[in-house]
Amino acid sequence: MKDHFMIIRLLFLLVLLSFFLSCKKKKSAPPPDPVPVIELVSITPTSVIQFKDSIIIVIKYKDNNGDLGEYSPEDHPLHVKDARLTQPDTYHVKPLAPPSDKDIPIEGNLSIRINNLFLLGSGNSEVTHFKIKLRDRAGNWSNEINTPQVIIHKQ
Repeated sequence: MKDHFMIIRLLFLLVLLSFFLSCKKKKSAPPPDPVPVIELVSITPTSVIQFKDSIIIVIKYKDNNGDLGEYSPEDHPLHVKDARLTQPDTYHVKPLAPPSDKDIPIEGNLSIRINNLFLLGSGNSEVTHFKIKLRDRAGNWSNEINTPQVIIHKQ
């Protein structure tokens, strides 16, 4: 009977030990990066006549929590800087995801129309490029991208 009790006790200890060894704390995945990411898709045309032609820049955006775009038209989260100038032009971007109390990963393309490029100097043409970045509602800035060169010609 004593041996029988000892075997039951040993089995209980083995079951208890295997239970504790199998209880591993699961590592939770790190939260998704809230910083938006953009990349250049296209820019057309790359040669324009001043005051006449517009260019269209298409960027791809990706945001893990879906807070790109602003509700107020007074807010301008998109910055496009002509390399010849010191300050960027800013643009309003409407919200790119429906309002939600949960993070919604979003991605897509955004078209930017730039009108009325002009020569700053007195030559017949100038070359420039554009630097673009996008801010989300939490204040996180995306990476900054550069476009290929654009040639602006005198009319």
